[in-house]
Order: sequence, then structure tokens, then C-alpha cells
Amino acid sequence: MKQSLVLLHGLFGGLSNWDGVIDHFGNEYNIHVPPLPIYDEHDQGILDYLVASLHHYIVSNNLTDVILVGNSLGGHVAVLYAHRYAANVRAMILTGSSGLYENNTLGSFPRRHSRPYIQERVEYTFYEAKTATSQLVDEVFAIVCDNRKCFRIVKTAKTAQREYVTKELPELTMPVHLIWGTDDRITPPSVAEEFKQMLPNATLVYLSECGHAPMMEKPLEFNTLMEEFLNRL
Repeated sequence: MKQSLVLLHGLFGGLSNWDGVIDHFGNEYNIHVPPLPIYDEHDQGILDYLVASLHHYIVSNNLTDVILVGNSLGGHVAVLYAHRYAANVRAMILTGSSGLYENNTLGSFPRRHSRPYIQERVEYTFYEAKTATSQLVDEVFAIVCDNRKCFRIVKTAKTAQREYVTKELPELTMPVHLIWGTDDRITPPSVAEEFKQMLPNATLVYLSECGHAPMMEKPLEFNTLMEEFLNRL
């Protein structure tokens, strides 16, 4: 059986964020990209609900010994899941993960009905502004113009910034590979260093001239670093 990779997107992320990873690893690995149900209505704490939803997905698909790959909020969810269901997780790859500190200005939207403003905030995510394509900006703009979705986004962002994983990280003994952009302005390199210091079994590599979503901005380099880690497991 193929090793299962579970790819977890960020707050504004979508399944397409992982296209480069899917194209590169699709033949060799069993890849799953579950959408995080950020917009669902529920009575649980937001992060608890996302972790429970991920667990339901993993159990429903009979996945075991998975490798979690999380970007931003997806990394935060991966850490919490690995802590609660360690027996299900073989390893993790985190990139631009929240959970310790996040300078997420996309969580407020003082001018959310201004497309130029939203474009500016999306560009802030990357080192190269051109990575924020018109399609990507349109997707984010549509989300923030939807009152219900915008409320859920803001609430989730504030929760992620408030609920740290400092207690969980030292208890995670599985291998964790941190792939970080040197120019990540949302979760800066100092955050990566703190993750590495707190995790018992972590390695850290940087991608230069790269922002908060390395798998989108530097897909070839990201895939190479990811493959090197997977081959070592």
C-alpha cells in the first residue's frame, strides 16, 4: 500500500494550493486534500471542530500512519491532531504554520469591499507579488464580501492567534520537517526557530526569497525538500 499524505490548507487556502505537490507526488503516494470546514456552523470551539472533522475524514477513509502536511492554519490543525491522535500520525511537514505567532492582517478587513485593498493583502502573503494571481485575489475577494464567510474567517483567525500550541509541541515525538520561507511576514523565521526548539524531533530548512506559502511560491524547491524528508523516513 502507498503511504498516505494528508495535505491541509490555510485560512484562505484551497485545494488548488497543493497542485504542485499533488502533481509531483501523486503517483508514489496516496494523497488526500480534505477541505477544512471553516464556514460550518457548529457549537464547538473552532480548532476543536476542525481537528474533529479531520479525524472523521481520516477514520472514514481508513487511513493509518499518515503524514500530515500543513500550511498556516493547516499546520496548526495538524499539530493539534498529531497531539490528540499520535498513533495515527507517522510524521509531519509544517510550512508557515500558525500556533505560536501569526501576523495575520487578513483577519480584520477594514476595507474588505475594496478589491485593490484585498489584492494588497494577498500580495503581502508572498515574496513575489506576482504570485498573487488575479484568480487568487478574486477567490479571496469573493470570500470576504460574503458576510457569513467573512465572520467565520475573522473568528477563526482570532482563535488561531489566541490558542497557542506551546504545551502540545514538546509532547510530539514523531519526525517533523519545517520548511519555511525566509521572507515570511505572517509567520516569520523566528517562529520557525521556536517550533524547532520546542519540537523534540524536528528539522528546519529555509527557502530564500519566499513568503508564507512555499508550496505555491517555490513549488519545485518545496517538493525537493519534502521528497528528501520523505525518503529519510
